[in-house]
Amino acid sequence: MSSVIIGLDIGTTKVCAIVGRRNEGGKIEVLGMGKAESLGVIRGEVRNIEKTVKAINEAIEKARQSLLKNEIKLVLHSVHVGIAGQHIKSLQHRNSISLGTEAVEVSREDVKRLIADTNKLALSPGDKIIHVLPQEYAVDDWGDVLDPIGMSGVRLSSNFHIITGNVDAITNIYKSVDRSGLEVADLILEPLSSAEAVLTPEEMEAGVCLVDIGGGTTDVAIFKNGIIRHTAVIPFGGNIITKDVEEGCNVLKNQAEALKVKFGSALAEENKENEIVCIPSFHGRPPKEVAVKNLAMVIQARVEEIFESVLYEIKSSRLERKLNAGVVITGGGSQLKHIDKLAEYVTSLDARIGYANEHIGKTFVEEIKSPIYATGVGLVIKGLLAEEERLAISNSKDETGRKKMDTDEEGKTGVGFLKRLVEKGKNWLNDDKDLSDF
Repeated sequence: MSSVIIGLDIGTTKVCAIVGRRNEGGKIEVLGMGKAESLGVIRGEVRNIEKTVKAINEAIEKARQSLLKNEIKLVLHSVHVGIAGQHIKSLQHRNSISLGTEAVEVSREDVKRLIADTNKLALSPGDKIIHVLPQEYAVDDWGDVLDPIGMSGVRLSSNFHIITGNVDAITNIYKSVDRSGLEVADLILEPLSSAEAVLTPEEMEAGVCLVDIGGGTTDVAIFKNGIIRHTAVIPFGGNIITKDVEEGCNVLKNQAEALKVKFGSALAEENKENEIVCIPSFHGRPPKEVAVKNLAMVIQARVEEIFESVLYEIKSSRLERKLNAGVVITGGGSQLKHIDKLAEYVTSLDARIGYANEHIGKTFVEEIKSPIYATGVGLVIKGLLAEEERLAISNSKDETGRKKMDTDEEGKTGVGFLKRLVEKGKNWLNDDKDLSDF
């Protein structure tokens, strides 16, 4: 079994903690899950630290109870946290480093040095780098290289997709987690996490647009040839749809949410004219009737706007005709009926709903397979991948160290040490020294 990872999704509508590990078959085994209503987050950004801390504590405590219910005892301490919000920006940047005056093999350390150097990129005041994502590398005149390690040259270059965020927004996340008695192991862009949960390597290779419809925002991530090509944040999500229903149908907020979830549809034409929903009386107000088709028309108008923004981002990426895998929709908003059909109508691309089923093995929490939890599951997957990479590098260093210890005569142990020990003993004997102190 692998290490246990905790993914913490601090969203606009919910805070969710998911505890998981990789099983023997390579799938994700979800051990426990806890969620709480999020009251301190607006459009993906922490605006009230105290309320966010309360929600995190509640979600973590429910996750603990979930683990204990399944007779699993774990200390929840280090978490992999998602970040989203309208403050997120992205840019393309090319950077290069010299490998020396003569051609040498590119090593893993050279690649890390190039990425570290790119992390020093000067940004606008108030912005901070979250991710530096390499795209194609180049070694001297050899371009479009996906893995440069082992190639020879004097210069290593790469195109980078750089994700940045507002310093205050990032700080508020760290403060909220820290005041909850937890430690941030890593801060991960949420659409990248969702992509890990619901996309296949084949889709990323063929070209795909991920659309993660959350409560406050809709996150877009476009992949081609297995590489992230474009990211964007659209400032509309499920909450604005609920607001439209509230105003368009003249109902209360909780009634609007219930109408959207139970009877809502993204395509008005799929509903019959004579379908009526009766809302019971509330605090002396008379019962109210709402036509399901009118409800769908209100919802469709806003969802069309969201996907028109998605189409704009697809065109901005210049990959409109190269997304052979089409669009994958996930997040809470993806549960609207017929939303995949509307996405196909607006974008002219094939669309499907993204579930994390393919990556999840045996689980103690069946509801985790819902698109609502795609980001949380993706955070666990990202955490596991980072841990596995760290262990692989650590093991590689250990092997190198052992080899050097056995062969280096200048070392303090191994063959070199034994040779000097024998030589030193001979010298002491030749000098008639007392060996008791040796």
